[in-house]
Amino acid sequence: MIYEPGLQELVVRNMNAGRLSFTTDIDLAVRQSEIIVLAVGTPSLPNGEANLAYIEQATRDIALAMNGPKTIMTKSTVPVGTNHKLQTLLASLTDHPFDVVSVPEFLREGSAVRDTFNPDRIVIGADRPEAAEAIVALHRPLTTNIVQTDIRSAEMIKYASNAFLATKISFINEIANICEKVGADVTKVAEGMGHDHRIGHSFLRAGIGYGGSCFPKDTQALIQIAGNVDYEFKLLKSVVDVNQDQRFSIIHKLQHIFGELQGRTVAVWGLAFKPNTDDVRDAPALDIIQALIAQGANVRACDPIALPNFRARCDHERIAWCADALEAACDADAICLLTEWPEFGGFDLARLKQVMRRPVLIDGRNVYSAEQVEASGFIYSSIGRPALNRGLDAPAPLPLA
Repeated sequence: MIYEPGLQELVVRNMNAGRLSFTTDIDLAVRQSEIIVLAVGTPSLPNGEANLAYIEQATRDIALAMNGPKTIMTKSTVPVGTNHKLQTLLASLTDHPFDVVSVPEFLREGSAVRDTFNPDRIVIGADRPEAAEAIVALHRPLTTNIVQTDIRSAEMIKYASNAFLATKISFINEIANICEKVGADVTKVAEGMGHDHRIGHSFLRAGIGYGGSCFPKDTQALIQIAGNVDYEFKLLKSVVDVNQDQRFSIIHKLQHIFGELQGRTVAVWGLAFKPNTDDVRDAPALDIIQALIAQGANVRACDPIALPNFRARCDHERIAWCADALEAACDADAICLLTEWPEFGGFDLARLKQVMRRPVLIDGRNVYSAEQVEASGFIYSSIGRPALNRGLDAPAPLPLA
């Protein structure tokens, strides 16, 4: 069972109304359907390419169960050309007529239900106008902003969209790193940039980088797609490298304050890659906690939802699993805030200071404001903003030209 706000209520309501049912009988499901949605996973292979084994097997199962004309709507994120390969596979296994239509999904974990009913756009890639129209009719109650295109372009739209958003994240993190050295505030820089309608405010929040099941997988897959046609996607490779390095800025900040981390106790607030999800796949916390342990630190970890999933992936004798943020902070030398869950941002820092061994807060998501921190006496370091209350050296003024 995954955690997704609003999903359980939506499923139960539609099951009770008779609009939604479940079965493990693929043959029955295919025979009773006009439109079949392919939404199986395409996880990364070791070389970064998408693993198409699951979607190919699902396509075989569909072909062998077909009893008449069907429209297969592919929601899975697949490399350009995959849907045409699926067409060839279907044609080799069935004589029944069919259409394959690419309709990539753009849902965000943590707001998937809201995004489903309020999509920015629906992209529909089809070879035949008749096939496209059936899928347009299916989605028309949700939005009138429907983009109709060819199948290969629809496949590329998904990868290009995620790669661009990942690029914005890595870009603002690079700007944040420069801001720390020149004494600027990246939150104010991002605000000023975002008012330009050509840039916009979204994905300009500096932090410790992206994670999860989409951006890491899709950026690597697009690099491989380019490589397969003898093109080196230098920009996207840099985006990935910047993102990987950014999560370790937390470690560098701790080292700046403490020097050696051997024997230090570090509270980690947040294990999921983002709030409102229990997904820990490629979460920055995985690398950060492993780096802390490698340097001899003890970790006290907490997360409102994702702790069981994280513990299944990263358990260690030097990790204490805590019920809440206050418990994690007890007797800690420092707190590292890695996921911007709302409950992590509302603490009385003066009270928090009393339970800690040393009042150090490394804010990897820029949750706390200067006003909250200045009077608390916390040694505070965030991403791309001036450090507060000693512990980190303020940047020297830039020399006059």
